[in-house]
Amino acid sequence: MRRLASILALALATASTLAPQAALANAPAAPTAAINPALAAAVADPRRAEDRARDAYRHPAEMLAFFDVQPGMKVGEYAPGGGWFSRLLGLYLGPKGQLSGVFFNPLSGAFSEAAQKGIRDGAVKYPADVAGWSGQPASHFSALTLDAIPDSEKGTFDRILMLRMIHNLTRWNIADSEIRAIRTLLKDGGMVGIEQHRARPDAPFSYSDGSKGYLREADVIRLMESNGFDLVARSEINANPKDPANWPDGVWTLPPTYRNGDVDRAKYAAIGESDRMTLLFRKRP
Repeated sequence: MRRLASILALALATASTLAPQAALANAPAAPTAAINPALAAAVADPRRAEDRARDAYRHPAEMLAFFDVQPGMKVGEYAPGGGWFSRLLGLYLGPKGQLSGVFFNPLSGAFSEAAQKGIRDGAVKYPADVAGWSGQPASHFSALTLDAIPDSEKGTFDRILMLRMIHNLTRWNIADSEIRAIRTLLKDGGMVGIEQHRARPDAPFSYSDGSKGYLREADVIRLMESNGFDLVARSEINANPKDPANWPDGVWTLPPTYRNGDVDRAKYAAIGESDRMTLLFRKRP
């Protein structure tokens, strides 16, 4: 009996380890997504002149097409940060759709009082900020913090984008609670688009726990599946084979941060921005 129990335990452990790897192997190939005229026009808008230099690394048109973000949708950008993507989304969604900034739960335990105030202040000014960038009325934009989701917002979002952010949630130990809150915002069948710095598949936990900015793709899939999502498709549009993803100082060694300043700057510039996974998940009933 002990031997049988040991065999069963090993089988269960192996199955749980292999499941995300199987999802990776079986994930549908990314369809060839056409870039619609409205998206092409937003990407080419002259107001993006200062942002356009990073298009070669971030592939915004291709990524939004892969996420199937359409002009009339209600879309949330999670943790908008400096606004690089918000400026584009405002131009794209402002005329027909709605863009909402989805801000951290300031009461999650990860933030100081000053940081909590910064989160709330960021949400308050987000609609006006995007209106200023896009030239669209502020009424086309909104924002919320995940500690206070109005009932009227639940189940109303077509897409929520989590861009280069999940590593922070894992290192702050708030990933599960944030993702489950995001899930409540989505319509049935609504989807989450993820862009995330990608660790090597064999990276040790000490390197892929979020502290270096990189996560293993299989771990991100497992995280999303355990919080009520199914993997729909994956894309290599943000892959960068030049990035070994093993920098002692983490992903911030590379552009645009250049953590080491001018030391080996030309070397890092030649590599470019990080290797990144691009994943699309659907809310599971």
